[in-house]
Amino acid sequence: MNSDLSTDQLKTEFQQLKTRMTAHPFLKGLRPDHLATLSIYAMQTEFSDGQLILKQGDIANRFYLLLEGNVALQARNGKGPVTIQTLGPGEVLGWSWLFWPYTWRFDAIAQGPVKAIFFYGTRLREHCEEDPLFGHELMKRVAQVAVERLQTVRQLLTQAK
Repeated sequence: MNSDLSTDQLKTEFQQLKTRMTAHPFLKGLRPDHLATLSIYAMQTEFSDGQLILKQGDIANRFYLLLEGNVALQARNGKGPVTIQTLGPGEVLGWSWLFWPYTWRFDAIAQGPVKAIFFYGTRLREHCEEDPLFGHELMKRVAQVAVERLQTVRQLLTQAK
């Protein structure tokens, strides 16, 4: 957020961010106190077309709720990158921050302009340890995303045969 903004403007931006978070499918139905915790570690961000958002092998320390635009998840092999899945609005980007060894498993590249909500995953991971109810709820939601991604990869492999 811009430090030149007035207190009222900052409050308005923060409330708009919380409203966007509440409306996102990943956070639907989240308890208000858990939503408040997440909002502490959140900020809105944007990426330009072709921008590398996550790099396979780098330290995983954040995640995103996609609001607008698309992101390609790509795996690297000896022949070049292979797009595994394309994510769009309403989806989550980045769950590796929650699981050891805390490194990205794929590259993520913006396909056109992208707007998202950014979360500091490292601090959230610490908060999950401090507040087991919050951690359990977040883990259930991230696990669901991981299962859906695995199913997508399984379908791709089945089609490739």
